[in-house]
Amino acid sequence: MKKLDRFILTSFFGPFIMVFLIVVFILVMQFLWLYIDELVGKGLSLWVILEFLMWGSCTILPLAMPLATLIASIMTLGNMGESNELLAMNAAGISLKRILVPLIVVSVGISVGAFFVSNSLLPLAYNKIYTLQYDINKTKEEIKIPTGTFYNGIEGYTLRISDRNKKTDMMYDVMVYDHTKNKGNVSVAVADSGLIKSNPSKTALVFTLYNGVSYEEENTMRYKDTNMVMNRVEFDRQEMIIPLKNYAFKKSEEDKYGNEIMAKNLKSLQADRDSIGITYDKTYAKHQNRFIYGMGLTYPSQLDTAKNKGYLEGFETDSLYLHWSHEVESINISETLDHLKSSISMTESFEREIAHNSYFLRKIDLESYRKFTLSFACLVFFFIGAPLGAIIRKGGLGTPVIISALFFVLYWVVDISGKKLATDGAITPMIGAFISTLVLLPMGIFLTWKATSESSSFNFESFKQDVQKYLKNLKKRYIWRKGKTRE
Repeated sequence: MKKLDRFILTSFFGPFIMVFLIVVFILVMQFLWLYIDELVGKGLSLWVILEFLMWGSCTILPLAMPLATLIASIMTLGNMGESNELLAMNAAGISLKRILVPLIVVSVGISVGAFFVSNSLLPLAYNKIYTLQYDINKTKEEIKIPTGTFYNGIEGYTLRISDRNKKTDMMYDVMVYDHTKNKGNVSVAVADSGLIKSNPSKTALVFTLYNGVSYEEENTMRYKDTNMVMNRVEFDRQEMIIPLKNYAFKKSEEDKYGNEIMAKNLKSLQADRDSIGITYDKTYAKHQNRFIYGMGLTYPSQLDTAKNKGYLEGFETDSLYLHWSHEVESINISETLDHLKSSISMTESFEREIAHNSYFLRKIDLESYRKFTLSFACLVFFFIGAPLGAIIRKGGLGTPVIISALFFVLYWVVDISGKKLATDGAITPMIGAFISTLVLLPMGIFLTWKATSESSSFNFESFKQDVQKYLKNLKKRYIWRKGKTRE
């Protein structure tokens, strides 16, 4: 490797790693903000939260990698242009095409790595995070009994306390209603104070009551016996063991969401495509035969215009009405309308029956194409960022971040719109998957051509002056037209 290539690669990898970590951190904070309500208050360990964030950070790589490639390429060439390194290289006879060669090799490597991320890492990450999210949602919040109100957060029990000592966790004026027998308020314990603790595995709750009375009614009525029995027991110390369910976090099976489309690689998606496609083809053929024979077409060849063309040549359909009376004509038209209504109803019914399979086929095709979208996006963003950095010749995180944000927002909005349109069937899955990169591809080709062919004359300052000149001419023309209108 030549020293020039080593210098260029070193200048690129530093900003790329820095920007990649910054972007991942920002997107993970956004991800955490979305799911913060599901994580707080359930007594989750730090390792569970970190694992959730780790798999969540893997799911945002399709956004982080293209953006990091774009900003890093702009910063690398922008820093070189701002420090006159590009000018020194050009003076030494090194063209911009030669400078971009090692960066192109690196961008191709990033694109190849992005494909393996989409095909291998993302399905695993979605499977893991879906499973974790299910387990976290299944876990109930920690027991926090408020003061002054009845609390029914423990299944089968209702509790009320008047006050609590925050230092010792001692509760005062405690009432515990036992509803586990589903007979109403037949069992209640009243105590001056009490403590509540759960065992380490969170499978039971130990409620220790001090200086109180427990009441329990036996309202089981027998034949000719209407007496009610109430037991009253005073105690100095009493322990109640309340069983708990789903208060401790438990991991489910690893492949619980392995059948989700987002949690499958290309091989699994192709297998699903084949199985659903076979079902779809059989259903479509069955509906086609039902439609043909149900409409009175005894032979399917009656729909073949190529075979019937010889019979229809020179045949005037209007001449049919010449040999019919008004009554026969009215009957035939009525029967024809009935056939049309029946065919429309049958077609709508068939469409509803195959809509389920066609929807999943579109989603499978879309996700299969999107396995390649990330690689293509990284490559396109490089060919936008590198020539743009050579043109504007501005380094740092200021101008590159602003310009990158504009391109990335455009990419992100078009990508979401394309995905939704493809899922709904408005456009094909291939177009929906690649439309975001196809929109930016002409920009990358134009900027690369301008930077490599006219890099000395097409710079940011001259472009800025041209824009200002054009705006001044527009203003003069507007003022002139406004004065002409008044005359």
